[in-house]
Amino acid sequence: MPDGGHVTYVLVRVPAFVGEVVAAPDGPAPQLEPPGFGMWTSTELDERDAALATRVRPDGSARETLADYGAGGSSHRFRFIRRDSDGRPELHDDIIDVVFVQSGEGTMLVGGEMIGRSNAAGSAINGGVRYPVAAGDVLHIPARTPHGYLVPDGGHITYVLVRVPAFGGPN
Repeated sequence: MPDGGHVTYVLVRVPAFVGEVVAAPDGPAPQLEPPGFGMWTSTELDERDAALATRVRPDGSARETLADYGAGGSSHRFRFIRRDSDGRPELHDDIIDVVFVQSGEGTMLVGGEMIGRSNAAGSAINGGVRYPVAAGDVLHIPARTPHGYLVPDGGHITYVLVRVPAFGGPN
């Protein structure tokens, strides 16, 4: 780093996990030292973003798992997701979403009342608050919070999603 330079970062702590990557259904697990360490460079994410753009499904999205650090949701998972159109509204009872917007822009609809089933055709969010989001933004979406990604016509949003199990505290 040049003299007078600095590094700025966002630190996210997740519940303790001891072990190795248990599954990487969309490709091989990262082979980094020490075992369990994961790193995806900005250049690599740009390349993955371009590749995802060629694999957009009829629902307007493309995704891949970067790493999964726990079977059955017992720890955290890194996903890389591109949306070229609005996503279906979601609500997770036991998952917290941490989102790092990589490219593009859109609107995050958060809160309100979930109408229909999570992530199902015909579902909607009644009410909620709209937040503009763009590359460089970081979001924390609590468990049990309706949310949806809205993408402008002709636009896209690509993000790293860290899914973390939500744990109930003492009553």
